[in-house]
Amino acid sequence: MKFALKSLLAGAAVAFMCSSAIVNAADIRIVAVTHGQANDPFWSVVKNGVNAAAKDIGVGVDYRAPETFDMVSMGQLIDAAINQKPDGLIVSIPDASALGPSIKKAVAAGIPVISINSGSDVSKELGALLHVGQDEYTAGKAAGAKLHELGGKEGLCVNQEVGNVALDLRCKGFADGFGGKVTVLPVSNDPADVRAKVKAALSSNAAVDTVMALGAGTAGEPSLAAVEDVGMTGKVNVATFDLSADFLKAVADGKAAFAIDQQQFLQGYLPVVFLANYAKYGLIPGGNVPSGPNLITKEKAAQVVDLSAKGIR
Repeated sequence: MKFALKSLLAGAAVAFMCSSAIVNAADIRIVAVTHGQANDPFWSVVKNGVNAAAKDIGVGVDYRAPETFDMVSMGQLIDAAINQKPDGLIVSIPDASALGPSIKKAVAAGIPVISINSGSDVSKELGALLHVGQDEYTAGKAAGAKLHELGGKEGLCVNQEVGNVALDLRCKGFADGFGGKVTVLPVSNDPADVRAKVKAALSSNAAVDTVMALGAGTAGEPSLAAVEDVGMTGKVNVATFDLSADFLKAVADGKAAFAIDQQQFLQGYLPVVFLANYAKYGLIPGGNVPSGPNLITKEKAAQVVDLSAKGIR
């Protein structure tokens, strides 16, 4: 009787494990919710990384983002994802106070969460397993120090998402590393608006010798155009966070100082791999994964132009 009972319990345990464990990659469903707008080439590379990982390991991933920088909409997208009970959730955290309750709700529901891009400082306290990205303040400080080394004394920090904690940290780090006078120039995600405002700022203050943009396609390229508009190409150092093929060509041609590569393809790719392995085997890295920063200067720019054009760098 005892043997029969033990056999019955053992069989029940095996049946439970088989029914509750995820065996096939095709059964795994992951949702990614980021704050990146559809018109931002940076986030298209993140999405390319997500899609590449999903294809490589055979899992299902649903990528979602609000149409504008809207924390209310983003929180709603996270809440909707929770209701679908995915096997993993990937989120960016540009505003912890706005998104924290939704992220904590996901964790409380037993959904493994990995944060990417922004939110490295709050990721752990919100319950995320880890963060994939770069330390924004440190990256900004390194950029500022390099631009100071190039002779900069007065700079603009062109911020296309004021209120995004990650971008605000970039400006703060830049100012601290630069050491000279820095003015934060608020702009929108519209390249025409960026170009016009940078041009106006340069025209009204001839002392500005440095422009730090916080996004290559949205702010870096328009800033270069604005410098050219006022006839200051070669006299004003322009650098940017992130990469675009056209900005990299400007770096290679000596028209721009450098670009900061945080390897956003990996920010999309790695969390999918991590969450898939966590769902299948319970395996997860023991800490945050730094994807950057790497300064792409003239010597390196030509090497990554093709990959940037292909949506990988």
